[in-house]
Order: sequence, then C-alpha cells, then structure tokens
Amino acid sequence: MKKTNTSALTTLITVFFFWGFIAAGNGVFIPFCKHFFKLDQFQSQLVDFAFYGAYYIGALGLFVFSALQNRDLVSHWGYKKSIVYGLLFSLLGAVAMIFAVNSAAGFGFFLGAFFILALGFSLQQTAANPFAILLGDPSTGAHRITLGGAINSFGTSIGPIIVALALFGSTATSDEMIQSLSLSKVTILYSGVGLLFLGAAVLFHFSSKVHAGHFESSMESASKAMWLMILITLGLVLTFIPVFNSYKIELNTLTAEEKLSLELRRMTYLILGLLILIGGLLYAYFSSKRNQEHWGALQYPQLILGMIAIFIYVGVEVTIQSNLGELLKGDHYGSLQASDIAPYISMYWGSLMIGRWTGAIPVFNPGSQAKKLLMFMVPMIAFGVIILINTVAQHDMSKLYYYIFCVFVLVAAFFMANDRPVFTLLLFSGLGIVAMLIGLTTTGTISIYAFLSGGLFCSIMWPCIFSLSIAGLGKYETQGSAFLIMMILGGAIIPPLQGKLADISYIGIHRSYWIAVVCFAYLFTFAWLIKGILKRQGIDYDASIKSNSH
Repeated sequence: MKKTNTSALTTLITVFFFWGFIAAGNGVFIPFCKHFFKLDQFQSQLVDFAFYGAYYIGALGLFVFSALQNRDLVSHWGYKKSIVYGLLFSLLGAVAMIFAVNSAAGFGFFLGAFFILALGFSLQQTAANPFAILLGDPSTGAHRITLGGAINSFGTSIGPIIVALALFGSTATSDEMIQSLSLSKVTILYSGVGLLFLGAAVLFHFSSKVHAGHFESSMESASKAMWLMILITLGLVLTFIPVFNSYKIELNTLTAEEKLSLELRRMTYLILGLLILIGGLLYAYFSSKRNQEHWGALQYPQLILGMIAIFIYVGVEVTIQSNLGELLKGDHYGSLQASDIAPYISMYWGSLMIGRWTGAIPVFNPGSQAKKLLMFMVPMIAFGVIILINTVAQHDMSKLYYYIFCVFVLVAAFFMANDRPVFTLLLFSGLGIVAMLIGLTTTGTISIYAFLSGGLFCSIMWPCIFSLSIAGLGKYETQGSAFLIMMILGGAIIPPLQGKLADISYIGIHRSYWIAVVCFAYLFTFAWLIKGILKRQGIDYDASIKSNSH
C-alpha cells in the first residue's frame, strides 16, 4: 500500500478551507443583496449563478484549450503550479470585490467579482481533487478528499459568521435598514481574504514538501464531447437571455394575471435550460454506446450519470441554504431579519462539517474499537464546535441545541453504511428525501431542523459520487475529473430555479423546496444504477473504491 504524503496533504487542504469560507458566506450575502439592491428571490440567487457558473466556465475553458492543444493543460503545468495560478486568480477576484464596494457599483459589479473569484477556485479544484488521490494509495483517495472536505466545512461554518459581522456589525439590523449600511467592513474582509490567497500561493510555490504533481499527458481525442459541451453552453445562454431581458419590463404597468404569466414564462425558460443540459448529456450517453470514437471520457456511462449527479448534488446542497434566509422570514419560522440568519446558515454548513469530519476518520487508520468510538465522538465534538464559535460571536444558539438529535440520526446512518460506497449514497440520499418531506409538511422548529439536516446527508456525497464516477476511466481520469468539476454548474442553475419557483405567488418559498426532493430522488437513482454499471465493466467497487462515509 502506498504511504500517504502527509506533509503535502496538509499543505494541499489549506485551499479547501478557502472554498468553504467564501462559498458559505454567499448564504448571508444573498438576503443582504436582495434588500440592498431591491431584488426578487430569483435575482438574489444570481450570486450563486455567478459564483458556481464560474466553476463551469473555468473547467470548460480548460477542457476546450486542452483539446485544441492536444494535451491536458493541468497535468502539463503540474497540480502544484495549477493551484498556485488558481490562488492568484482568486486574488484578482478579491481585488475586484474591493473595487466594487468602493466604487458604489451596482449589483452586476458584485456578481463580476464573485465570478472572477470562483474562476480561480475552478482551477484550484480541478487540480486539487486528483492531486489528493495521487498523494497516497488510490483505494483511500476518497478519504483524503473527505479530509479536505472536512477542512472545507470548517471554513463553511465560520464563513457566514464573519461575513455577517462584515455586513451587519454586531448589532441587530432590520431589513429596512440594510440600504443605509456602509460596506467599508467588506473592504477589510476581502483585503484579508486577498492576503490569505497570496500567502497560500507563496506557501505552495516555495514548499519543497509539495511535489510538482507534474506529468506529460496527451489529450485523448474528445472532439464530440468538446462540441457537445460548447453547444450545451450556448443553449444555456440562449435560455437565460430572455429571462434577464424580462426584468426590463416595468412590473407596475402589469396586471396580476400578466405578472403571473411573466413569472411562468421565466420559469419555462429556466426549465428548458435544465433540460438542454441533461438532454445533452443523455445524448452523449446513448450516442457513445453506438460509437465511442471521439467521445473521450464521455464514452463511460458512469461518468455521464455522475456528471448529472454532481450537478444535482451541488445544486441541492447550495439551494437549501441559499433560499433559507427567505424561508426564515416567514411568520411560521420566526420572522427573522437578514442579519439574524447567520447562525442557521452556519449550522447548515456546519452539518456538512459534522459529516465530513466523521467521514475523514479512516484517513488516520484507527483500530476497530477506536473507530467505533470516534464515529460517535467526532460528530458530537463537531456539533459542539459549531455551537461554540457561534456563541463566541454572540449569537443565541438555544433554538438549535436540540438539533443534536438530527446528528444522532447521522451517526446511526454511518454505522449502517459500514464503508460501502453505493449503499452509503443510497442511504444518505434516501434520508435526504425523508428530511425534505418532513420540512415541507411541517413548519417551525421541526421544519427548520429537517431542512438543516439536508446538510448532514449531503456531507459525504461529493467524494462518493466523484470516486464512483471516475472508476475505471484509466487514461481518461483527469479529463473525467474536469467534466465533473464543470458540473458544479448545478449550484448556478438550481438555486435560481428554486428562487423563481418561490416568486410564483401560488407556490411561495416553502413549497419551492419540492425541488430538493426531486434532487435527492435522482441521487438515489444514480446510486441504484451505478452498482450495475460498474459490475458490468468488471469493477469491484467495494474493493477498489473506498467510501469516504467513515
């Protein structure tokens, strides 16, 4: 068994922290922007659209450039150098955010800064995930990704708290007061973030313990896959343009029926965009079965279905918390103001931390009895950490103390999964369906806990889906990884889709969470199908792909 390069892994997982810190802060930025710029729920979700859309554009750009140059650009640069370049690009995004704040620019400038920031993350993540697998035995690669995810989730737990302090300060702020707030603290926040990006880049570049991860790799012919992804992108652009243009219409000139008709037309375009993406990938699935030539990694059904799964997984993970602020404004949920939701956003992302910390236990190779003890103790400690950091930030956490019972359900699920990747995905997606249904059929604390627990059940899905999707790809593994990173696009599409559902008067924010049920249902279906697909290819998934679930 190949020994894990612990020093290199320790350095690598620092970048995982940045992804979580910035991404989780969006959950607080979204309701802030809604009131500061006077947006509807769909428009507020464009923060996610810009942020996660950049992941897609960045990964697609890398793939197209590599295909045209007939070499994999990331492997040519080396994983180490690619991460450094990504960090420096994210530094530009932090500078852009400072410019947007100090120039009193409109909402579009904020979105541009988020886009640039996430473009750097796209390059970092394309390199970091396969790099983590490379730093030890391949069979435990998913565990190393989970360890990175655990650090990422620590960033997501404190990100909302820091961003809330930067936006609202330490005093209560009503939604009506938001437009009068100064954004000077945002400048300080992103100045600090920019310096951290720079420091991490320097650390990576000069660290002798982190090897280059450099190897020459010719780009296998994938012209059909390249043109398919370009056409899908054009299709998405064409469906979003009329939605954006429709916001030029003065709503006060429309009757109630005309407003409803407008919202339904917008919804139709958004659904059409989703169908273009999924339909395009399914076309590749069936076409490559007839003729594999020039499809590259897309000739593998596990990758195509995995791309849809990553799209859906990221989408549901993001949309649950991105629309949570609007949900908590409801009378049945406490009528919370935008400045009051940080503890709930922190607990949601902290739920992912709880699961990922537990999932990272096998990285340290504990004995059987120690492992069982840790599987119970680690999630309790992680829950305590979330409570503690919010308490230190002077947030009242008393309404979330009993959420620990949801953590007990997670612990039981870990024991039931018993290190089986496919069953883990089946079990956790099934629990996600149940949690969302409870949230939809109740209100108040029970409903809040149910929606928050979506984070618990999403916590270990990424590395499970990622590992199962690239199993058996061989020389196409790096290319497959790039395709999977593209599908972070789900975080750009599904939250605005739910936002538009919420804008339709007879649906509203609570019922809009049916979209989360549909998402978890697909993930359950993917787990059901992938077992047979890998088995037909002669891949022993239980032996060769270790689940990161615990």
